[in-house]
Amino acid sequence: MQVVIKRRGLADTVGFAHLEQQMDVLMRRIDRQDAATLARALRDKGISAANRWRMAIAPHDDYAYVGYLYPLVLANIKAGTVIVFGVAHKARQLDLEDQLIFDSFTHWRGPYRDIAVSPLRERIMSKLPEGSYRVSDEMQSIEHSVEAKLPFLQYYNRAVRLVSILVPFMSYARMTELALPLAQAIAAIMNEERLEWGADIALLSSTDAVHYGDEGWGGKDFAFYGADAEGYEKALVHEQRIMRDCFEGELQPERIERFTRYTLDDHDHREYKWTWCGRYSVPFGLLVAWHLQQLRRARPLTGTILGYATSVDNARVKVDDLEGMGVTAPATLHHWVGYASVGYR
Repeated sequence: MQVVIKRRGLADTVGFAHLEQQMDVLMRRIDRQDAATLARALRDKGISAANRWRMAIAPHDDYAYVGYLYPLVLANIKAGTVIVFGVAHKARQLDLEDQLIFDSFTHWRGPYRDIAVSPLRERIMSKLPEGSYRVSDEMQSIEHSVEAKLPFLQYYNRAVRLVSILVPFMSYARMTELALPLAQAIAAIMNEERLEWGADIALLSSTDAVHYGDEGWGGKDFAFYGADAEGYEKALVHEQRIMRDCFEGELQPERIERFTRYTLDDHDHREYKWTWCGRYSVPFGLLVAWHLQQLRRARPLTGTILGYATSVDNARVKVDDLEGMGVTAPATLHHWVGYASVGYR
């Protein structure tokens, strides 16, 4: 019986690498430019190549801007199957909320070869309650937050497999309703297949940190502290407070909820209080991880903040000579984005 390939296309061929040569050159440049920074960050946090993340948080902005923060966290995802919780940036225009969004593709494009979707996807969906999810290839095709991770994951593991789950608008209460059955589905499959968390399967939430400034945000003013040097420094202090309060150390539900209190509007969860685009993908992924830890009676998940940078302070990686790559937005005090890399052992 012939297998029918249903391949997802690419949403962003400017900000991200999609060819083998692009990825190989990019990694050589990151190594040449930032090897010492990478080594120091890992050494200072007590992380070695042997460590395997069970859960992680990583950015999804242009490779030129994010640079070494991608390998800083993604190199220690060792699992053969990665469940990625992505942002649904255009959920509003497709009228999507309160349900997890899966796809029906068999493969996603990778720079080295097609990346197979794990057969765990269908098994997971079959175990979820009715009404808790939907399949939308349209939403999955136009969303870039999962796609950004794949070239790096495939660089480190040519055989990596994927399950993409987008998390659109939902309240924290709705997240808690959906996270447990998803964790139960994953735990059941892991038990049936004798899969090891961290070695065979890992969880990964996609987010960029604060989107800041008073220009280029669709007419909205996100310069919460002002669009000058003083405002920039105040915003960085706020970013560090969020990460320290929510990610560093043992993962607990109250710390996950605290993240939503930082990022979701008090009166309308569809609106921002502080502009992390992963205001749903991060807490939902962490809730699934915490429930999975409980269900498997695993050792407590412990978060390590590996690094943080912004599009205006990080040393830019040269990509504009790599067959169409570049940047998709400006980087100034009037328009910048933060990036956080966090791993959970």
